[in-house]
Amino acid sequence: MICATNVTLAYGKRVLFKDVNIKFTPGNCYGLIGANGAGKSTFLKILSKDIESDSGVVSVGPRERIAVLRQDHFAFDEETVLNTVIMGYEKLYKNILERDSLYTKFDFSEEDGNRAGELEVEFGEMNGYEAESEAAVLLNSLGIAESLHSKKMKELEGGEKVRVLLAQALFGNPDILLLDEPTNNLDIKSIAWLEDFLYRFKNTVIVVSHDRHFMNQVCTHIADIDFGKISVYMGNYDFWYQASQLNLKQKLTENKKISDRAEELKSFIQRFSSNASKSKQATSRKKLLEKLTIEDMPVSSRKYPFISFKPERPCGNVILEVEGLCKTIDGEKVLNNVSFTVNNGDKIVFAGENTLAKTTLFQILAGEMEPDNGTFRWGTTITHSYFPKEHSSYFNGDRNLIDWLLQFAPPKEGENFARTFLGRMLFSGEEAIKKIKVLSGGEKVRCMLSRMMLSKSNVLILDDPTNHLDLESITSLNDSLFKFPEVVLFTSHDHEFVNTLVNRIIEITPNGVIDSLMTFDKYIGSTDVARIREALKKKAA
Repeated sequence: MICATNVTLAYGKRVLFKDVNIKFTPGNCYGLIGANGAGKSTFLKILSKDIESDSGVVSVGPRERIAVLRQDHFAFDEETVLNTVIMGYEKLYKNILERDSLYTKFDFSEEDGNRAGELEVEFGEMNGYEAESEAAVLLNSLGIAESLHSKKMKELEGGEKVRVLLAQALFGNPDILLLDEPTNNLDIKSIAWLEDFLYRFKNTVIVVSHDRHFMNQVCTHIADIDFGKISVYMGNYDFWYQASQLNLKQKLTENKKISDRAEELKSFIQRFSSNASKSKQATSRKKLLEKLTIEDMPVSSRKYPFISFKPERPCGNVILEVEGLCKTIDGEKVLNNVSFTVNNGDKIVFAGENTLAKTTLFQILAGEMEPDNGTFRWGTTITHSYFPKEHSSYFNGDRNLIDWLLQFAPPKEGENFARTFLGRMLFSGEEAIKKIKVLSGGEKVRCMLSRMMLSKSNVLILDDPTNHLDLESITSLNDSLFKFPEVVLFTSHDHEFVNTLVNRIIEITPNGVIDSLMTFDKYIGSTDVARIREALKKKAA
């Protein structure tokens, strides 16, 4: 169990939390939600005691251990992968180091022997004899092959490091588990494994995630950061959303009823206050009016950007034809005989374990890279707009946001147009003259989406567009793409985002493509897709 009592934190005049009192109990998984900047990650750091609150205390049960998903991908560069995982259980790891130090002493004394005995007892109590095998199982389950377990962390790619750090947090059955965006860089299989792990986990979990499907699968409660406080709801994310919307609707309805009643009373008082025969009734109604109070609606930190893609013209009969595309990068063949045809109304997600393959395909289709072999042809009526996964190059220089946006606007438009557009994308007032080089990850994504909206293209290509977005922005993007009448080609790790959009799935394998007309949920469990995958492997062999 972990409790926060009267916790308050402010940065200058900006109050993140005020007098927060909350208890997280064993056997439950709490989804910590809130708008970007609401303080989700900050609150996790307060709970883990990585930072101090201005006032209040955080307390945990006696002898309970907290494990945290660390975000510093370079902290363990000189450690082996297996050691990095075991280091998640600090007491056990210190025990191992001391035991090893004692057993390698040349002049091993009686006192050393007594200490070694104590360490052996502690080691057994902490399940130390199974530590390496448990760590290996966690790594394998998260897609880290056994051949990598003895390598140093600095030899791994960024996505692999994230998985190792997740295994580190999960290792050793911690009493309290704090996870900040644990599904980042995980593939579908790894996310499914993590969902199952957390579903069976008997202790306390507090998780921050922008993946709505993941939250629905694992959360028993939602802790909502809004209005400067944290409110706990029973149920998963969907239940919280329905309950919060219903609560807001009820308050608005009640306020409207009170407002309408007040208008009736005011009208009667104005009509009859000077009428002697009605003066008593008018006085009575004045007293009633004084008792009526409309509940103040606090201003939510949640804001939804206005995202709307409007194509200048519809797609024609020929949209995109791809034939036999191949591409090798750094000696690895990432695309091998990729062929498909895009049809009217297609909303296609590109799946597959190799993220580089999907990004490479999109770069080729967007004209940013040449294939080694094969061809592709866009139809004459097609205009396409591309959202690249890596888009930092768009934000170099000293421009402010208004000047940056006007690069992509029609020539006749000026500052007023840019301010209006940016305001709808949540850059209002002084935010609109912010320098592009200081933008956060989520702000850059909103800018890139603005650029795509201004293009008025009839084909949208999006490579993991939900990265860095808060749940409100993901919802807005999700709705806008659902309403978009033309063609969308995209990748995403957000299960809910994919499942609500697609009518077609193209999986890129090392040996070609698997083209499926089905929902994403059906695709994940499809035995037909698994059979085709195996057949492609055998054919290549």
